[in-house]
Amino acid sequence: MYAVISTSGKQYQVAVDDLLEVDLDSSKKVGDTVEFDKVLMIADGDNVNVGAPCVEGGKVVAEVVKSVGGEKLSITKFRRRKHHQKVTGHRQWYTQVKITGINA
Repeated sequence: MYAVISTSGKQYQVAVDDLLEVDLDSSKKVGDTVEFDKVLMIADGDNVNVGAPCVEGGKVVAEVVKSVGGEKLSITKFRRRKHHQKVTGHRQWYTQVKITGINA
C-alpha cells in the first residue's frame, strides 16, 4: 500500500515505514505526530483511489524523527575582467519524518 501526498508545493510517494525529508517545520519536536491531509492518490494492490484533486477522507500519519541539514551548496558569481567575484553558500534544513499509517 502506498500513497501520493502533497506538502509545501512538492509531491511525494510514501509507504508505511518510509523515511521522508520534508521542509523544516520548527514548531514540531522529535516524537510529535504530523498529519498530511492533501492525499492525491492511495493505491492498495489493484485498488487505486485517485482524488480530484484530493482523496476524500484520505490521511497520512507520520512521526517526527529529527531535524537534519542537507548538503551545503557553494554559489559563485564571477564577472570576468571586472574585478568582481562573490562566493556565498546555502544549506537547506529538513524535518525527517517516518510514515506510520495511511488511512483511506
